[in-house]
Amino acid sequence: MKILHSKMTTQELAHCVGMAKQTINRWIREQGWVTEPIPGVKGGRARLIHIDQNVREFLSTTPKLRHLSLSWQLAEPEPHYASPELEPVWRKITDTLSMMTPDEQQHLHLLLVREGLSGFLRRLEITNESA
Repeated sequence: MKILHSKMTTQELAHCVGMAKQTINRWIREQGWVTEPIPGVKGGRARLIHIDQNVREFLSTTPKLRHLSLSWQLAEPEPHYASPELEPVWRKITDTLSMMTPDEQQHLHLLLVREGLSGFLRRLEITNESA
């Protein structure tokens, strides 16, 4: 089971579905999937694939993936396709929040309401004390 994000690199999608990057690139061309350049990465080959309904439907019809459910929602470590500075932190945060139980989410919500962002960051020891 894997997470299909709304946008993924060819390497991430290949790892997720157990195929080669070349196969994913061929599918992009053949199926006309929507892609966009990766911010901060030069060159035309580094692209993000929009994982929309067409991509999900195609993946569900491939012989290797037909038996899998495409409502995959279990977190797996993501492969690094660029330096850690380029990896969007919001994706990690979103993945973590989606794995929390409703009760845990409610506790986090109450903590944020009670202490605000600065109190939350202080608890995580992320604050800049010199500021």
